Amino acid sequence: MTSKTDDLRIEHLEVLSPPAQVIGEQPATSLIEETVAGARSAIQQILHGSDAPGSEGPGSEGRPDDRLLVVVGPCSIHDPVAAMDYARRLAEQRRRHTGELEILMRVYFEKPRTTVGWKGLINDPGLDGSFRIDEGLRLARRLLLDINALDLPAACEFLDLITPQYLADLVAWGAIGARTTESQIHREMASGLSCPVGFKNATNGDVKIAVDAVLAAAQPHHFLAVDKQGRAAIAATRGNADGHVVLRGGARPNYDAASVAAVAAELAKAGLPARLVVDASHANSGKNPANQPAVVADLAAQVAGGTSNLMGVMIESHLVAGRQDLVAGRPLIYGQSITDGCVGWDDTAAMLEALAQAVRARRAAAVRTPVPTPAAAPAPVPSGG
Repeated sequence: MTSKTDDLRIEHLEVLSPPAQVIGEQPATSLIEETVAGARSAIQQILHGSDAPGSEGPGSEGRPDDRLLVVVGPCSIHDPVAAMDYARRLAEQRRRHTGELEILMRVYFEKPRTTVGWKGLINDPGLDGSFRIDEGLRLARRLLLDINALDLPAACEFLDLITPQYLADLVAWGAIGARTTESQIHREMASGLSCPVGFKNATNGDVKIAVDAVLAAAQPHHFLAVDKQGRAAIAATRGNADGHVVLRGGARPNYDAASVAAVAAELAKAGLPARLVVDASHANSGKNPANQPAVVADLAAQVAGGTSNLMGVMIESHLVAGRQDLVAGRPLIYGQSITDGCVGWDDTAAMLEALAQAVRARRAAAVRTPVPTPAAAPAPVPSGG
């Protein structure tokens, strides 16, 4: 059947395998589920403190809530082999710094574009314009399973309402990007996600948009979605109490102590936890990856100085520093980004060490300056007789 008014610009539609089928082909093991659930519980504690719902759950034992969340990894995943190479190195860093840092690997499969360009591993896994999305979804799920199997939790950005049905059970932390934080459907989706969600400030630096998004996502919503069978459905959510703001800069950087304190005060005024994450990349680094170590050094100094408002840091990092263009017929440099530029591995390890040292310094300072106990009340003066 044809129509004179419908699908006039659609070349063709290809039916995807439903989420239930893909998950059934590649199910999570109980150990992987524990890794994901443990990281979510740890992030809840970092955000809310010991009063976090589920703070008694897996991953909470022996992990103090004064640690820092660190989301670190490639701008986007384009080579699963290099991604696993990176993951094995990062898993060792996670074990090394487990007392101070809750390290998650940045595993981004979808790339938002200002105009056009490669949209990520799910959209074009062959990097050749073949757009084998059905294959991309399976490849993404396989990679998340393999990374979590290293006891290394994963963080993803969610760009649409469909891919979470295929992948969200394997994601410990989700991001809503600067271009979509103001979007109603993304706020509604976040209200139903099972993981903590960070909302980035707008590309122009507007933070109120992100604060409003956290408030909106905390509420129940009803919206159009798809179920695990791929059928159109109405999703009714309970609301997500684990939303928070991510500062990524705008017209000017906003990682400095004054900016962090100002946003924390705005969050507290809105009745939200006065804790936030800072992205060391994007506008905060002037879109120059070589500036990320300086940003992280400033953040580490804030932590060592005693701030409790800074709950986490994001870093764009790969095996090889910089970036490269995706050009047909030209071999790619192994372990180097094809989207935003990243810092290299040696700088990454140094930044993680600096952040861990900052947490230790903050703890040491807290021990040296204990909270004073209230003075005892003076004894009553006896009345004359």
